[in-house]
Amino acid sequence: MLRDLLFPEGGPRRSSLGRMVNQSTVLLMVSIGTLILLLALLILFHQNSNATKGYLLRNLERERSHLLLDQEVLNMQVAKAQAMEKIESDRQVQTMIPVKNPTYTTINKVIPSETLE
Repeated sequence: MLRDLLFPEGGPRRSSLGRMVNQSTVLLMVSIGTLILLLALLILFHQNSNATKGYLLRNLERERSHLLLDQEVLNMQVAKAQAMEKIESDRQVQTMIPVKNPTYTTINKVIPSETLE
């Protein structure tokens, strides 16, 4: 049917106005249908790429948070090591004399009882 409308068999005949209108209508509908299919495929591929980028972004954010946590742990370890080195290398601490036989005192707090009446 489509071939008959677009390419009529026979010799060089004059086409009637109705046949030309039918041919142009069919051609227009086929063109519009093709454009709709192409746009639908384009939208499908675009949405697919966006979804893939979303998964990649989520994985990168998760990896970033793990790396930031590791960096914080390493910064705390560096600060702890530097603090001990700083205390040990302080001139005033090095000149202190170590204590021999230290005596510790304890304070016992006496809780006052209620006043006797």
